[in-house]
Amino acid sequence: MKQEQITTALADIRAEQDPTLKAQKLASLCSAVFRERGFELVVVGGSAIEFYTEGAYTSGDVDLCVLRPAQTIPLRLRQEVMGELAAEGGPRSWQVAGLFVDLLGVVEKEGQTPIRQLQGPYGAVNLIDPEELLVERLLVAVYPSPNPSARACAKELLGVALTGRVTVDWAEVQKLAIAPGYKVLPELTELVREVANELKVRNPYDPN
Repeated sequence: MKQEQITTALADIRAEQDPTLKAQKLASLCSAVFRERGFELVVVGGSAIEFYTEGAYTSGDVDLCVLRPAQTIPLRLRQEVMGELAAEGGPRSWQVAGLFVDLLGVVEKEGQTPIRQLQGPYGAVNLIDPEELLVERLLVAVYPSPNPSARACAKELLGVALTGRVTVDWAEVQKLAIAPGYKVLPELTELVREVANELKVRNPYDPN
């Protein structure tokens, strides 16, 4: 992107009043400028949950990891690219157009379900798949100690999944929950039952 285009994009992002749209636009811009340098980014964590839930959960920042290639972005390059966005801070956290952007390293992904995408005004935005995201939030919610914020994240994501607003491979979620990297199957089963009962929708793990 030319600097004039970046300047126009930043003005648009600063003017955006909807916090979720603001975050999506910034994720689209960050993805575009790093993509031009050969790095594909992916939105993770609370930011991804915010996008999946269309703002029902608000993270307040943009969490990004490197998707491809599987290597960290050199420090100097990070600072140069974020400098083009008039960012302040670094080398892993910046303030851009009124939002915080965290670049967290190479994405950690165990599941087989594909990365999702949404179309932003400055190019595609990759999102960590909801299957991996849900199990990850569940793990953070219970280990090493109870984390109410992470549990609330998981509940919001479950809500859009159980009501069909986000398509989820429930067999893959269960497989990940059993995997040694997570081992949260009892917690998954309990929370799915809880949210399904609250929303009065079908529990995908209920055999009846």
